[in-house]
Amino acid sequence: MPVFTRLSRRRPDDDSTGAAASAESEGAEGTVGAPEEDPPASGSRLARLRAWRTRYPTAARVLSLSVTALAALLVIGALLLPNTFPGLRPDRFTRVPAEAILGVAVVVVLPRRPRLVAAVVYGVGLAVVTLLNLLDMGFHEYLGRGFNAALDWSLLPDAKSYVADTLGGAVATGAAVGLVVLALLLIAVLAAATVRLANVLARHRVRAGRGALAAGVVWVVCAALGLQLAGLPVASDRAAGVLKTHAVRTVESLRDEAAFAETAKADTFGNTPPDQLLRGLRGKDVIFTFIESYGRSALEDPVMAPGVGRTLDAGTQALATAGYRARSGWLTSATYGGSSWLGHSTTMSGLWIDNQRRYRTVTAGDHLTLTRAFQKSGAWDTVGVMPGVQKGWPESEWYGLDRVYDAHRLGYEGPKFSWSTMPDQYALEAFQRQVHGRPHDRPLMSFVILTSSHQPWAPIPEMVDWDDVGDGSVFGPIEKAGRRPSDILTDSTASRKEYGRSIQYSVTSLTQWLERYGTKDTVLVFLGDHQPIARVSGERASRDVPVTVVAKDPKVLEKIADWHWTEGLKPAKDAPVWRMDAFRDRFLTAFGSTPHPSKG
Repeated sequence: MPVFTRLSRRRPDDDSTGAAASAESEGAEGTVGAPEEDPPASGSRLARLRAWRTRYPTAARVLSLSVTALAALLVIGALLLPNTFPGLRPDRFTRVPAEAILGVAVVVVLPRRPRLVAAVVYGVGLAVVTLLNLLDMGFHEYLGRGFNAALDWSLLPDAKSYVADTLGGAVATGAAVGLVVLALLLIAVLAAATVRLANVLARHRVRAGRGALAAGVVWVVCAALGLQLAGLPVASDRAAGVLKTHAVRTVESLRDEAAFAETAKADTFGNTPPDQLLRGLRGKDVIFTFIESYGRSALEDPVMAPGVGRTLDAGTQALATAGYRARSGWLTSATYGGSSWLGHSTTMSGLWIDNQRRYRTVTAGDHLTLTRAFQKSGAWDTVGVMPGVQKGWPESEWYGLDRVYDAHRLGYEGPKFSWSTMPDQYALEAFQRQVHGRPHDRPLMSFVILTSSHQPWAPIPEMVDWDDVGDGSVFGPIEKAGRRPSDILTDSTASRKEYGRSIQYSVTSLTQWLERYGTKDTVLVFLGDHQPIARVSGERASRDVPVTVVAKDPKVLEKIADWHWTEGLKPAKDAPVWRMDAFRDRFLTAFGSTPHPSKG
């Protein structure tokens, strides 16, 4: 009797509790095992789903567990996702994320509505972290640095333009739309995943709470002891670290802008009188030429170096036969993989311009550029040859250029070579025809940007007889026969080979032009603007680029003898390395400019 009485008293409570749990599960969480109900006459999807779950409980349970497991994998994967492509290794996902433990602790103590809000916010935040990591991957791959939210949004239209020039406008538009859709889908999927996990955890509050407590203890112990697995800390706060890194990076960038504006006002040669500028080069035609992506890797990588080395050696010999001598060294570029204008402006201004805000700040001011020093002296006409410029370029005034010959003024009628609007050989021949070869009252200072070695390095032009260059139509069959960008974009080895070939082409074009059209008064300074992207230059490659001074007058090279540069067009591995912003002042000083500082 006592036993029967106890059992009788417990059964109603158990049934009530089970019914309540079943109702909550069915109404709020949609779990398997709720009492079958007649589907509404409307035949709603929810009713059909309930009926399917009732009819196939095992399959429904397997599906439910699979979706929950997938949600957990998505969340853990997002919390531990690295921000570089080389970091995408299995061992990076074997750590214990503190953010997951904290998330469990929060959702198990919240009521239903606050729990859902917290889960959505958590999911959206996780999507933001993932997007920042993906942006970091892209920026590390192409620019050798992480994404900066304060500086880099303005680069995204440039990226779209690059894709359009390389693969076509339709592909560029499709890629842009696809990225937006992907971002929105990522937000929706991660928010849905965190909501599902929150609901599952809420149904098992006690076990979830105990699990979170145990995991928290493990995390603290691992963090305190510095335990590692495969060289990485077991205790991870990766997601929080991403947000902190980007927040600090943004704040520092905003502070840097104000500090740099003050730095740019001070100039060692800002008040130098015109007659005390560049006295050692009076009467010389001086040409500053940047070769796109001409970096140290071109001379040292085992795939590219043999061909590029032979080209530089052949150029050194050919120029020597023509009476020229050269000296070469290294400069450390302010940029990497792209944003060539940062390298150009750093070299010419003597300021370290490694981001877009600094670039806008300095070009809006009157800091003396090396090119404008020639203009200010009154002893040179100054021109720019910019085959890559296809729209307005107001920076020409800051550079001190009297005239600019952009892509539309060089008279090219041939095909584009991917991003490059025209082959370097044509650009140099047009420069000779329209500028250098024409009579002029004063010597020329020319600022020339060559573009044929711009990524994606397909198709690459080939040299033609200089007398056959004409309007550029001769390059049509060469462009058609060349490789397509899609052939090499995802092939690192092919990209390295084609990059090396493009550097050989650009250097050959320039040295042959000098051999053909240079005079006893020609002084050529040519250098790279930055290293090629990591897929070509390699992970953790230096930012060094070659720089060379070529002249027929021995007095020119005597003035830089104390630079201790290597003889010839190819700098030795141990040749001096300067920061790129040191070049302006060293050049001005070597060639007879007297410092008269301005303090702003």
